[in-house]
Amino acid sequence: MNALRSDHGMPSGVPRLSLDPGGHRFDGAAFLPSPNHDERPDPSDISLLVVHAISLPPDQFGGHWIDDLFLNRLDPQAHPYFATIHTRRVSAHACIFRDGAITQYVPFDRRAWHAGESVFEGRGRCNDFSIGIELEGCDTQPFTDAQYAALIAATRALLPAYPAITPRRITGHSDIAPLRKTDPGPHFDWARFHAGLPTS
Repeated sequence: MNALRSDHGMPSGVPRLSLDPGGHRFDGAAFLPSPNHDERPDPSDISLLVVHAISLPPDQFGGHWIDDLFLNRLDPQAHPYFATIHTRRVSAHACIFRDGAITQYVPFDRRAWHAGESVFEGRGRCNDFSIGIELEGCDTQPFTDAQYAALIAATRALLPAYPAITPRRITGHSDIAPLRKTDPGPHFDWARFHAGLPTS
């Protein structure tokens, strides 16, 4: 069933979100520049949106740990799990936290290091041609209403700027790296998410 629509065509409860004039950053989102990115092989070839989930420590929410991971400043002594991952150099273009707040780490025209070894429709190296959005979440708990609203708003802002990304070309990390990843996990409601997107 389609989400209820407001008078301006947006699903009710979904905030308006836009991109800067270059189409590289979300207007109004916090921006914490990660060093973990590089040049895309073809900046005009952005045709996939990958939905992820992350929680640090695992299954716990809150704090600044996700920011710290993407900014290469995660303290290995702050939690036993951090000692196993603090040397990883990873990033996402943006993360949507439990309250719906969005932080961007990498401009969309740059290649964020979010997908790792991955394949979509027979094409490998998904980082080359994808945008990666993290949700603060895990496999064991539902996502929040605010996160669905923010993800829908973010996707609706991205689609006109990157028309090669269509609803059919929005996927989960687990779909492009099924032997390594499970996110966004069994609690992510794909039908709810797609119901908030434009139908054409």
